[in-house]
Amino acid sequence: MAHRVRRRGRPRGLLGQVEGRTGADVLAWLSTTPRTWRKNITHVAIDMAATYRAAIRTGLPDAIVVVDHFHVVQLANINAVHGQAPHHRRDPRPTRTGQLPGLEGQTTSPPQREDLTDEQFARMWNPLLDEGQIGQTLLTAWIAKESLRNLLALASTGADRHQVGHARRKFLTWCADSDIPEVVRLAVTVVRWWSEIAVFLDTGHSNAKSEGINRAIKLVARNAFGFRNAEDLRLRTRSVTTRRARGHLRTAQL
Repeated sequence: MAHRVRRRGRPRGLLGQVEGRTGADVLAWLSTTPRTWRKNITHVAIDMAATYRAAIRTGLPDAIVVVDHFHVVQLANINAVHGQAPHHRRDPRPTRTGQLPGLEGQTTSPPQREDLTDEQFARMWNPLLDEGQIGQTLLTAWIAKESLRNLLALASTGADRHQVGHARRKFLTWCADSDIPEVVRLAVTVVRWWSEIAVFLDTGHSNAKSEGINRAIKLVARNAFGFRNAEDLRLRTRSVTTRRARGHLRTAQL
């Protein structure tokens, strides 16, 4: 588990790497850092993990938790849209995840409206309508996902509270009226995490670089076919994620 925290007036990078994914692991790592350093942390961006949120609220009571928008959209793709996709197919042969009618071979996840030409959109939309209730269910889930994306996109527009409130009500109303369990659960999750999502809309803070670091860590371990020595893994990870550290790191420094 890699940790990356936003700090006032200091460069950002990989701060630490510990084994485990529990709240206790997060608190144990935080306990090794200086108290004055922890007090200067203003925001912590995470995915939608209640365990991490609870740990941050305990270990960093003055920090504000932010939910990264990527994970919110990912939840919509997986739970709402992918949850319906298997049911619309008559052909039992497996396909790439998230393929929709008319777009086979072009996407591995539910498409975003702005990425589709009018012709591509029609090739997706019309066949689903022809499928009857099953196709309409899938389209309803897709529209819910797009409505959520439109809400999150307000983070880069300087929208005021009334615009955000209107977009939020539009999304929640659509989900409530859908009568689709997966879509309703998506709306419930957004409501439960709304305070953290609202911080993202206000600040635009993201954990994208942390996700990039985590991906690099996984690639390092995969390329090495696994590490038996955790110290070697930490050394190699720091080397590939910190340009200034390359060439002169020692295990004792980590």
